[in-house]
Amino acid sequence: MSSETPTERREAAATRRRWVTLAEVVAVAGVLIAALTLWTNWSEHRAAEADKIAAQSSEARERTKIDLSAIVQDGGATLLLKDARHDLQDVTITFPRALGVSPQRPPAEPVIEKSWFSKPLLKLTDGGADNRSGRLPVLVSLHYFDGDTTRSASGIYDVIWKTEAGSIPFAGRSLKLEGLRVRQRGGDQARIDAIWAREKPAV
Repeated sequence: MSSETPTERREAAATRRRWVTLAEVVAVAGVLIAALTLWTNWSEHRAAEADKIAAQSSEARERTKIDLSAIVQDGGATLLLKDARHDLQDVTITFPRALGVSPQRPPAEPVIEKSWFSKPLLKLTDGGADNRSGRLPVLVSLHYFDGDTTRSASGIYDVIWKTEAGSIPFAGRSLKLEGLRVRQRGGDQARIDAIWAREKPAV
């Protein structure tokens, strides 16, 4: 027969209930912590995957982007167009209408030749200083290979030029090409016409 008094039994029962309640709280807390840890890991994994996909997409866009540069050849007579990542094909160079030069499609290498436009440009600048420099906006349209895929691109570029007096007296002025600089990606005939009307050299 128990020697506990009714009060002691009530207190013992209350103590057991407290321990059960505490155990339940600990168990629930453990479940919540586990769930939070799982969610955090999943969220971090998802964020890492999203960053990876974004990086791959950015890398793909960068890989397919055309970044033209030019090598000056033949003492400034020619600009050889190059892109570090792609082989260029079917290049078309379009000039401002006011210059009176038809679009040019070099049959072999992707080049810009001064002979295409030197005469009208020298005529336009005739009567001014012999030695001067300027920029001629042109629209460059081309196809290129991206792996096994053929893509197309266009952009407006400034052909950097300069004129100088001939080395022989009364031989007149000569034109030299000095480089190529990108102005904008994309563009059309109307855009280069507007640029030229605003920026063409004044006598």
